[in-house]
Amino acid sequence: MRQLVERTTERGRSVTVNVAESPLAWLRARGHVDARQFEAGERLRGDYEMAALGPRVTMRWDPAPRGDGRRAAPEPLDPTLAQIAAKRRFDAAIAAVGGGLSDILWRVVCAGEGLSAAEKALGWPARAGKLVLCLALDRVGDHYRLR
Repeated sequence: MRQLVERTTERGRSVTVNVAESPLAWLRARGHVDARQFEAGERLRGDYEMAALGPRVTMRWDPAPRGDGRRAAPEPLDPTLAQIAAKRRFDAAIAAVGGGLSDILWRVVCAGEGLSAAEKALGWPARAGKLVLCLALDRVGDHYRLR
């Protein structure tokens, strides 16, 4: 779903921004990351979200077990086990990336920060983050064995 918002830049120029688009999708659409790097980032973000590592802003509305202790329908995998497995995959992927590269990777892919905001938060010079992010995404792709 497109959510277009009109914004004014620091130089006074007016731009239209799709706020529903992730920073990684934005980079992909403009040719700054290739398909393999994009897929690696999406897998990492999927594991991050499945593991429920992000902050909770609402109450969980999971169905409660029935009074007799049985569930209403059999589930393919217990949500808790799925979260644990996703957390293990996420931790392994971050470990495979390494310490110096994982900061920008997490900020852009998982936290959804824009590249320039992530660079500023890390105290990096402008345009340094794209190179480091691409290296990190390559390592994540190697970890997930993507072609």
